[in-house]
Amino acid sequence: MDLGLKGKTALVTAASAGLGYATAAALSAEGARVAICSRDLGRAQASAERIQAETGNEVLAFEADVANATDLTRLFGEVQTAFGSLDILVCNAGGPPPGNFSALSEEQWATGVQLTLMSVVRSVRLALPLMRQAGGGRILTLLSSSVKKPIDNLTLSNTFRPAVYGLCKSLSLELAVDNIQVNGLAPGRIETERINQLDDAQAQKRGISRAEIRTASEAQIPMGRLGQPQEFGRVAAFLCSPAAIYVNGSVLLVDGGAVTSL
Repeated sequence: MDLGLKGKTALVTAASAGLGYATAAALSAEGARVAICSRDLGRAQASAERIQAETGNEVLAFEADVANATDLTRLFGEVQTAFGSLDILVCNAGGPPPGNFSALSEEQWATGVQLTLMSVVRSVRLALPLMRQAGGGRILTLLSSSVKKPIDNLTLSNTFRPAVYGLCKSLSLELAVDNIQVNGLAPGRIETERINQLDDAQAQKRGISRAEIRTASEAQIPMGRLGQPQEFGRVAAFLCSPAAIYVNGSVLLVDGGAVTSL
């Protein structure tokens, strides 16, 4: 199926690894011109080169901390210089630190706001003039299954991811008139470095091994396994494409059926 992404321009933030990387790779494989960023320019460049070698399509790398307003302003200026306009924005950021309420400091709450929520607010604000200039666009926020079901030991994620979901719903109402669709994509347990870190935190908290945590979590997934990043990336590419033109204000779970709520 041709998703109609050839020649489209896309920015995927925090995309040197994990789900951001998988999304950027999937967009590039469909023919989009992709820009990615990371706090570590070297990692971003290496990731961009790897994707470009696999897909044969242009991938640009920039340095930016999405929690930093100055960095984001500079990033969007660089993307505008490189592409001239922007068709697709994928808002991604590293997850906030784990911890239940009593373990979290005031500083961690403040950092979580900037990283998880304000990074999206600022990115969308900077992207809108470029998308309106292009006659429309797609905004996709990478969330978490915590928007549907709170996850133990992830209080910050349980708080700020639903806030981003609420922002998406509000934006989907406001921006439809500009031909800009806004959606969210919520991963369950996808095999990434982030999941390994969370499993290690749970293992330490409970005094058991990471392997035991992994086995127990797989038993709760109807498909009986963790998802793979490329499986997530392909769904992200679809939601960013004209093939999903009438999908707006939705959050799609990519979790193997783990969240069973209606």
